[in-house]
Amino acid sequence: MATLVFGMNMSLDGYVDHDKFAPDPALFHYFIEQTRNTAGSIYGRGLYEVMRYWDEDDSAWDAPLRAFADAWRRMPKWVVSRSLKEVGPNATLLGDDVEAAVRRLKTDVDGEIEVGGPKLAASLTTLGLIDRYHIFLHPVVLGGGAPFFVDAPPPLRLVGHDAIGENALRLTYVPA
Repeated sequence: MATLVFGMNMSLDGYVDHDKFAPDPALFHYFIEQTRNTAGSIYGRGLYEVMRYWDEDDSAWDAPLRAFADAWRRMPKWVVSRSLKEVGPNATLLGDDVEAAVRRLKTDVDGEIEVGGPKLAASLTTLGLIDRYHIFLHPVVLGGGAPFFVDAPPPLRLVGHDAIGENALRLTYVPA
């Protein structure tokens, strides 16, 4: 049975924005290993379209960027979208009944499935499908943007914390 985990980089004031701050080398290495070892990812349309960047090679990439791209390409992906008609390699477009599709994934897949995107995570949280939350907290204040929790934060219980690299703290929560 799969465990659904919503995890993203977050500023001190609660926002996610991949353009405003990035992981340091240690955290990026963590993300490479996480991607290699995950059973797959469920993406909302917006984040999936951002992540499609990794489908194409770039000659300017260094070894860590190539390693992440390779891991991302190998990982199964499921995409929730009403507007997309097709998705890229190693990806499956989920149908209209997202709840049933995600429940089926939780039953049929072994391991950890990452949930990508705050809006998708909010809807899966409402359905009681998220098993764990990873907040990768960075010492950055953005003052606005896309919030980690789109809706009111669910009741959570802290079950772990650890520093990754020099600038990030991973906070692990489960539903309370």
